[in-house]
Amino acid sequence: MKNILIHGLGQNETSWNMVETELNIHNMNVEKPNLYSIIKDTKINYSTLYKKFAEYCNRFNEQLNLCGLSLGGILALDYAKEFPEKVNSLILIGTPYQIPKFLFKLQGVIFHIMPKSTFEKIGCTKRDFISLVSSMSDIDIGTNLDKIDCKTLILCGIKDNQNMENAKLLNENIKNSSFKTISNASHEVNVDNPKELANIIYDFWREIQE
Repeated sequence: MKNILIHGLGQNETSWNMVETELNIHNMNVEKPNLYSIIKDTKINYSTLYKKFAEYCNRFNEQLNLCGLSLGGILALDYAKEFPEKVNSLILIGTPYQIPKFLFKLQGVIFHIMPKSTFEKIGCTKRDFISLVSSMSDIDIGTNLDKIDCKTLILCGIKDNQNMENAKLLNENIKNSSFKTISNASHEVNVDNPKELANIIYDFWREIQE
């Protein structure tokens, strides 16, 4: 069984470092792909990113425990819909049920005036990052959720007001799912409260493997 942590849009694989350290204490190993690296040298949009992510997951000759934050959660959901036989479990953190189109447009304006160095720090060019965000505005996350029948845990930072209702909607529409909040955390739960998050991930993965 492979345990895979999938970072969010404005993050990279290092955003999981503290969570990984906590999980390693319990002898639980994880994979942490850098989404911008797996899509390197190709046209960046959500469709291409998902295709490359699916290829990455399909390399493993075993079932997967996927844990994704925000964009990572969207990718995990889409993969579980297309390859249900490959997914043992899902953990979705701060994952939207619907894309907030107005917020995305506003963010797009802000991204255009941000310095290139901000994007380079996470391993992506400014142009590619903006292209990816723009391509996500028409994603229909809520469709085919009935295809997901693996054990699913939905998490949201207690201060993440933008995604709290989304988390509850995912919980209502994904069978065999449960919902928890993470204290002292906003959207980037893996950075805000890595210890509590790691403990919850560990307990969930341990339970489904028993």
